[in-house]
Amino acid sequence: MKLLYAEDEMAMSEAVVDILQYHKYIVDAVYNGEDALYYAQTQNYDGIILDIMMPKMSGLEVLKKLRSEGFRTPILLLTAKAEVEDQITGLDLGADDYLPKPFSMDLLLARVRAMLRRREEFTPNILTCGNISLNQHSYELSGNGQSFVLPKLEYQLMEILMLNRGAYLSTEDLLVKVWGYDTEAELGTVWVYISYLRKRLSALCANVTITAKRNVGYMLEEVK
Repeated sequence: MKLLYAEDEMAMSEAVVDILQYHKYIVDAVYNGEDALYYAQTQNYDGIILDIMMPKMSGLEVLKKLRSEGFRTPILLLTAKAEVEDQITGLDLGADDYLPKPFSMDLLLARVRAMLRRREEFTPNILTCGNISLNQHSYELSGNGQSFVLPKLEYQLMEILMLNRGAYLSTEDLLVKVWGYDTEAELGTVWVYISYLRKRLSALCANVTITAKRNVGYMLEEVK
Protein backbone atom coordinates (compact mmCIF):
# COMPACT_ATOMS: atom_id res chain seq x y z
CA MET A 1 0.00 0.00 0.00
CA LYS A 2 1.32 3.43 -0.95
CA LEU A 3 0.68 6.45 1.27
CA LEU A 4 1.27 10.18 1.01
CA TYR A 5 2.15 11.80 4.34
CA ALA A 6 2.17 15.59 4.66
CA GLU A 7 3.62 17.02 7.87
CA ASP A 8 5.80 20.11 8.30
CA GLU A 9 7.37 19.06 11.63
CA MET A 10 10.47 17.20 10.47
CA ALA A 11 10.99 15.11 13.64
CA MET A 12 7.35 14.01 13.65
CA SER A 13 7.50 13.20 9.95
CA GLU A 14 10.59 11.04 10.32
CA ALA A 15 9.11 9.13 13.25
CA VAL A 16 5.82 8.44 11.48
CA VAL A 17 7.50 7.48 8.21
CA ASP A 18 9.78 5.04 10.07
CA ILE A 19 6.86 3.30 11.78
CA LEU A 20 4.79 3.15 8.59
CA GLN A 21 7.69 1.74 6.58
CA TYR A 22 8.38 -0.80 9.35
CA HIS A 23 4.81 -2.01 8.82
CA LYS A 24 5.44 -2.44 5.09
CA TYR A 25 3.80 0.73 3.77
CA ILE A 26 5.42 2.67 0.94
CA VAL A 27 5.47 6.32 2.01
CA ASP A 28 6.10 9.61 0.21
CA ALA A 29 6.72 12.38 2.75
CA VAL A 30 6.18 16.06 1.96
CA TYR A 31 6.47 19.08 4.24
CA ASN A 32 4.04 21.72 2.96
CA GLY A 33 0.57 21.92 1.48
CA GLU A 34 1.60 22.84 -2.06
CA ASP A 35 3.78 19.74 -2.36
CA ALA A 36 1.02 17.63 -0.83
CA LEU A 37 -1.43 18.82 -3.48
CA TYR A 38 1.05 18.29 -6.33
CA TYR A 39 1.96 14.75 -5.24
CA ALA A 40 -1.70 13.81 -4.68
CA GLN A 41 -2.63 15.10 -8.14
CA THR A 42 0.24 13.43 -10.00
CA GLN A 43 0.76 10.11 -8.16
CA ASN A 44 -1.50 7.20 -7.30
CA TYR A 45 -1.94 6.63 -3.57
CA ASP A 46 -4.01 4.17 -1.59
CA GLY A 47 -4.37 6.72 1.21
CA ILE A 48 -3.32 10.25 2.22
CA ILE A 49 -2.44 11.56 5.70
CA LEU A 50 -2.66 15.35 5.95
CA ASP A 51 -1.66 17.56 8.86
CA ILE A 52 -4.00 20.56 8.94
CA MET A 53 -1.42 23.17 9.97
CA MET A 54 1.11 23.38 7.13
CA PRO A 55 2.91 26.20 5.31
CA LYS A 56 1.88 27.38 1.82
CA MET A 57 -1.48 25.55 1.95
CA SER A 58 -3.31 24.11 4.93
CA GLY A 59 -4.41 20.51 5.01
CA LEU A 60 -8.01 21.68 4.77
CA GLU A 61 -7.22 23.66 1.61
CA VAL A 62 -5.53 20.62 0.07
CA LEU A 63 -8.48 18.43 1.03
CA LYS A 64 -11.00 20.87 -0.43
CA LYS A 65 -9.06 21.17 -3.69
CA LEU A 66 -8.71 17.41 -4.13
CA ARG A 67 -12.36 16.68 -3.45
CA SER A 68 -13.46 19.51 -5.77
CA GLU A 69 -11.41 17.88 -8.54
CA GLY A 70 -13.06 14.51 -7.99
CA PHE A 71 -10.25 12.69 -6.17
CA ARG A 72 -11.74 9.89 -4.04
CA THR A 73 -8.53 8.73 -2.33
CA PRO A 74 -9.17 8.15 1.41
CA ILE A 75 -7.82 11.02 3.51
CA LEU A 76 -6.95 11.02 7.22
CA LEU A 77 -6.53 14.46 8.82
CA LEU A 78 -4.19 15.16 11.72
CA THR A 79 -5.68 17.91 13.90
CA ALA A 80 -4.79 19.80 17.05
CA LYS A 81 -6.56 18.10 19.94
CA ALA A 82 -8.71 21.08 20.91
CA GLU A 83 -9.63 22.23 17.39
CA VAL A 84 -13.10 20.72 17.13
CA GLU A 85 -14.05 23.19 14.37
CA ASP A 86 -11.20 21.92 12.20
CA GLN A 87 -12.37 18.36 12.73
CA ILE A 88 -15.95 19.23 11.75
CA THR A 89 -14.81 21.27 8.75
CA GLY A 90 -12.54 18.46 7.59
CA LEU A 91 -15.32 15.88 7.71
CA ASP A 92 -17.68 18.24 5.91
CA LEU A 93 -15.07 18.77 3.18
CA GLY A 94 -14.78 15.03 2.58
CA ALA A 95 -12.14 13.69 4.97
CA ASP A 96 -12.63 10.01 5.82
CA ASP A 97 -11.35 10.34 9.39
CA TYR A 98 -9.35 12.56 11.72
CA LEU A 99 -6.81 11.91 14.45
CA PRO A 100 -6.12 14.54 17.14
CA LYS A 101 -2.53 15.28 18.16
CA PRO A 102 -0.73 14.02 20.16
CA PHE A 103 -1.49 10.43 19.19
CA SER A 104 0.05 7.03 19.80
CA MET A 105 1.66 5.24 16.87
CA ASP A 106 -0.56 2.22 17.52
CA LEU A 107 -3.66 4.38 17.14
CA LEU A 108 -2.31 5.95 13.96
CA LEU A 109 -1.68 2.51 12.48
CA ALA A 110 -5.20 1.40 13.43
CA ARG A 111 -6.73 4.47 11.76
CA VAL A 112 -4.64 3.90 8.63
CA ARG A 113 -5.74 0.25 8.47
CA ALA A 114 -9.38 1.26 8.88
CA MET A 115 -9.04 3.93 6.19
CA LEU A 116 -7.52 1.49 3.71
CA ARG A 117 -10.02 -1.24 4.59
CA ARG A 118 -12.91 1.07 3.73
CA ARG A 119 -11.22 1.79 0.42
CA GLU A 120 -10.92 -1.91 -0.40
CA GLU A 121 -14.53 -2.58 0.55
CA PHE A 122 -15.89 0.41 -1.37
CA THR A 123 -18.32 -0.42 -4.14
CA PRO A 124 -19.36 2.45 -6.37
CA ASN A 125 -22.91 3.68 -6.37
CA ILE A 126 -24.66 3.38 -9.70
CA LEU A 127 -27.51 5.69 -10.67
CA THR A 128 -29.78 4.45 -13.46
CA CYS A 129 -32.48 5.90 -15.66
CA GLY A 130 -33.83 4.01 -18.64
CA ASN A 131 -30.98 2.25 -20.39
CA ILE A 132 -28.20 4.49 -19.06
CA SER A 133 -26.23 4.42 -15.82
CA LEU A 134 -23.94 6.85 -14.02
CA ASN A 135 -21.10 5.53 -11.89
CA GLN A 136 -20.63 7.92 -8.95
CA HIS A 137 -17.12 6.61 -8.32
CA SER A 138 -15.61 6.68 -11.81
CA TYR A 139 -17.83 9.45 -13.34
CA GLU A 140 -18.72 7.08 -16.20
CA LEU A 141 -21.96 7.59 -18.10
CA SER A 142 -22.79 4.29 -19.79
CA GLY A 143 -25.36 2.73 -22.06
CA ASN A 144 -25.63 0.13 -24.84
CA GLY A 145 -22.11 -1.13 -24.27
CA GLN A 146 -20.52 2.32 -24.53
CA SER A 147 -19.38 4.80 -21.90
CA PHE A 148 -17.93 8.27 -21.40
CA VAL A 149 -15.94 9.54 -18.43
CA LEU A 150 -17.60 12.88 -17.83
CA PRO A 151 -15.68 16.05 -16.93
CA LYS A 152 -16.48 17.35 -13.45
CA LEU A 153 -19.17 19.90 -14.32
CA GLU A 154 -20.94 17.60 -16.76
CA TYR A 155 -20.88 14.84 -14.16
CA GLN A 156 -22.30 17.04 -11.42
CA LEU A 157 -25.07 18.28 -13.68
CA MET A 158 -25.92 14.75 -14.83
CA GLU A 159 -25.88 13.45 -11.27
CA ILE A 160 -28.36 16.11 -10.12
CA LEU A 161 -30.67 15.41 -13.06
CA MET A 162 -30.58 11.65 -12.39
CA LEU A 163 -31.17 12.07 -8.67
CA ASN A 164 -34.22 14.23 -9.52
CA ARG A 165 -35.39 12.33 -12.61
CA GLY A 166 -38.99 13.03 -13.48
CA ALA A 167 -38.94 16.45 -11.81
CA TYR A 168 -38.18 19.85 -13.30
CA LEU A 169 -35.23 21.80 -11.88
CA SER A 170 -34.97 25.51 -12.62
CA THR A 171 -31.96 26.96 -14.41
CA GLU A 172 -31.17 29.04 -11.33
CA ASP A 173 -31.27 25.99 -9.08
CA LEU A 174 -28.97 24.02 -11.36
CA LEU A 175 -26.53 26.93 -11.58
CA VAL A 176 -26.28 27.16 -7.79
CA LYS A 177 -26.04 23.38 -7.24
CA VAL A 178 -23.30 22.84 -9.83
CA TRP A 179 -21.38 26.12 -9.99
CA GLY A 180 -22.00 27.38 -6.43
CA TYR A 181 -23.59 30.44 -4.86
CA ASP A 182 -20.62 32.71 -5.56
CA THR A 183 -20.20 31.76 -9.21
CA GLU A 184 -19.74 34.38 -11.90
CA ALA A 185 -21.14 31.99 -14.51
CA GLU A 186 -24.27 33.19 -16.30
CA LEU A 187 -27.55 31.31 -16.64
CA GLY A 188 -26.72 30.53 -20.26
CA THR A 189 -23.88 28.34 -19.05
CA VAL A 190 -26.42 25.79 -17.85
CA TRP A 191 -27.91 25.53 -21.34
CA VAL A 192 -24.42 24.98 -22.81
CA TYR A 193 -23.75 22.05 -20.48
CA ILE A 194 -27.23 20.64 -21.02
CA SER A 195 -26.41 20.58 -24.73
CA TYR A 196 -23.16 18.69 -23.97
CA LEU A 197 -25.11 16.06 -22.04
CA ARG A 198 -27.73 15.74 -24.76
CA LYS A 199 -24.95 14.94 -27.24
CA ARG A 200 -23.60 12.29 -24.86
CA LEU A 201 -27.04 10.72 -24.51
CA SER A 202 -27.51 10.73 -28.27
CA ALA A 203 -24.14 9.03 -28.79
CA LEU A 204 -25.16 6.32 -26.29
CA CYS A 205 -28.50 5.82 -28.08
CA ALA A 206 -30.16 6.47 -24.74
CA ASN A 207 -33.88 6.08 -24.26
CA VAL A 208 -33.86 9.06 -21.89
CA THR A 209 -33.91 12.74 -22.73
CA ILE A 210 -33.41 16.08 -21.04
CA THR A 211 -36.66 17.97 -21.49
CA ALA A 212 -36.82 21.76 -21.28
CA LYS A 213 -39.92 23.72 -20.34
CA ARG A 214 -39.91 27.47 -20.81
CA ASN A 215 -39.79 29.41 -17.52
CA VAL A 216 -39.78 26.12 -15.58
CA GLY A 217 -36.47 24.35 -16.13
CA TYR A 218 -35.01 21.00 -17.15
CA MET A 219 -35.98 17.41 -16.41
CA LEU A 220 -34.45 14.03 -17.16
CA GLU A 221 -37.09 11.50 -18.21
CA GLU A 222 -37.33 8.14 -19.87
CA VAL A 223 -38.80 8.08 -23.37
CA LYS A 224 -41.55 5.49 -23.51
